[in-house]
Amino acid sequence: MMSGGYIALSIFLTLACLALIVAILMQKKRQAGFSGTIAGGGGDKTYWDKNKSKSFEGRLEKYTKILGAVFMITSLIIGFFV
Repeated sequence: MMSGGYIALSIFLTLACLALIVAILMQKKRQAGFSGTIAGGGGDKTYWDKNKSKSFEGRLEKYTKILGAVFMITSLIIGFFV
């Protein structure tokens, strides 16, 4: 028989997974990649790079990292303790 905690964590993990998928799919592709780094395309040189955290894309990137951490921690909790 499944406990209430296991069911609650499973539902929370499913919601975190769906939110993470949506956050990843909403992000724009990065154009420079590895070749742009070699050619000098990287770094915090532009106005956009300095103010990225205030934009929608910057916030979305931050939320994606947080959701990824929540997903990993919840998965570990389910795997080890339940």
